[in-house]
Amino acid sequence: MVKTKKKILIDTHFFLWIFIEPKRFSDAARRFIENTDENDFFLSYVSSWEATIKFGLGKLRLPKPPDIFIPERVRVAEYFHLPIELGHVLNVHSLPLIHRDPFDRLLISQAKSEDLIILTEDRKFNRYDIKTIGFSDIS
Repeated sequence: MVKTKKKILIDTHFFLWIFIEPKRFSDAARRFIENTDENDFFLSYVSSWEATIKFGLGKLRLPKPPDIFIPERVRVAEYFHLPIELGHVLNVHSLPLIHRDPFDRLLISQAKSEDLIILTEDRKFNRYDIKTIGFSDIS
């Protein structure tokens, strides 16, 4: 029997922590985020966009510019990029106004549309009709 992989959308902060602050992760969490045999991990273009804006404003420090750092890390980690589709954008209006951050609202819309689990520490995500995973779930 073929086991179906979990499809996991990595929130922007989690992606950055994986590569910039790896000490945040327990050994169990590190094994989880490196387990591409059982999980397909996705980084949304939304997260790339958000990180690039913050980098340009001087609010985010990266070891390399985002146009090098992000694709390089996604490739090395064997993660996948998740493009922004028109349906993802058009469904944002139907989300309750729990979270006001436009990047997070678009990530939530993508998770709903694509049936993805979001890897996040943002507790507001739990108030939407989506599945989430946080540190407490993987440590």
